[in-house]
Amino acid sequence: MTLVVNATAAQALFSSLERQPPDALLAVIGMHRADPRADKIDVGVGVYRDELGGTPVMRAVKAAEARLLSHQTSKSYLGAEGDQQYTDLLATVALGASAGDPRITGIQTPGGTGALRLAAELISRIGGTPTVWIGAPTWPNHGPIFREAGLAVRTHDYFDARLGDIDFDAFMAALVDAQGGDVVLLHGCCHNPTGTSFDGGQWRAIADLLIRRGLVPLIDLAYQGLGSGLEQDAAGLHTILSMVPEAMVAYSCDKNFALYRERVGALWVQAQTSAAAVPVRETMLVLARSLWSMPPDHGAATVRLILEDATLAADWRHELGSMCARINALRSALGAAHPALFRISRQQGLFALLPIDRAAVIALRTEHGIYMPESGRINIAGLREATIAPFVAALTPYLPF
Repeated sequence: MTLVVNATAAQALFSSLERQPPDALLAVIGMHRADPRADKIDVGVGVYRDELGGTPVMRAVKAAEARLLSHQTSKSYLGAEGDQQYTDLLATVALGASAGDPRITGIQTPGGTGALRLAAELISRIGGTPTVWIGAPTWPNHGPIFREAGLAVRTHDYFDARLGDIDFDAFMAALVDAQGGDVVLLHGCCHNPTGTSFDGGQWRAIADLLIRRGLVPLIDLAYQGLGSGLEQDAAGLHTILSMVPEAMVAYSCDKNFALYRERVGALWVQAQTSAAAVPVRETMLVLARSLWSMPPDHGAATVRLILEDATLAADWRHELGSMCARINALRSALGAAHPALFRISRQQGLFALLPIDRAAVIALRTEHGIYMPESGRINIAGLREATIAPFVAALTPYLPF
């Protein structure tokens, strides 16, 4: 039998697709890689780098992986929930006193991005027309994740670029327009891209507003331990969980365990009652089954082994503390190097938003081999002590004062 293919029909399936713009950050990575200059500086890629410019595997991770290699007896499927022991142990790090609360249920996800997408799909299952409110600027992938799940997204003011700080009054005023049942996305700490964080009083004011307006928070906690320490960086999240009846928490181990390529994350949902948490979990598992079936195991198993072992956990905390201290030392040095960069020393985490325009970003790339996204967002850890002076010298002509 000869199969006759209708060429016109075969082409029709994909012919309506339009060309998509290239990923801006990937383009920056490519340009940096192709630049032959020995003194080029990459402050674009959002990974932790040490003083030698490398992104090392953490000591505790190496030890846990060696143990996993020698003792793991099977690579059979775990189930849609992934490694539940990993999720439960990680909850003690992330959720504080709320860990173990029967109103909270959580499952493993492929990275923080997977957690956010699962949350988006869960929100879309609730019914009605909830809007997801996202402060601007934010991580560029936030909006697309929720829009691809069919949700309405509204951006609102968050950052005052002139002052280099949170515009808290504008942030709160914008949410007055939110309707009951809407979702508010909040960065748990170390805001990407601005490096800002809410203080304790602001977190309590946010919680009061959420309760008053009937809004549900979704806290994206992707950098715990890289701002002021594990406990301090999760303090705002703990305030929210203790005050509001319902909440969602998307978590990433990419940065604080340096497990970028292993895609290790979790999503927790706090329901009003333990009974209400049961259908929440069942729905999460059904959605996870359709999205990725089973999450990858290796990274989560590595984190579980670290958190199960007091010695490994202590070494992880110590190395994470050293990473945090290095980032904060670089921030202090930048803040002292020029008055226009002063705010950077008071911010936290990997990222900061420089007070420069697109033309300056292009000029820095062309004339000095300094690579960053056109937004002016930089990865602080991409700098080294030896590169701060030339970086600031190249930057100075484009700073506001």
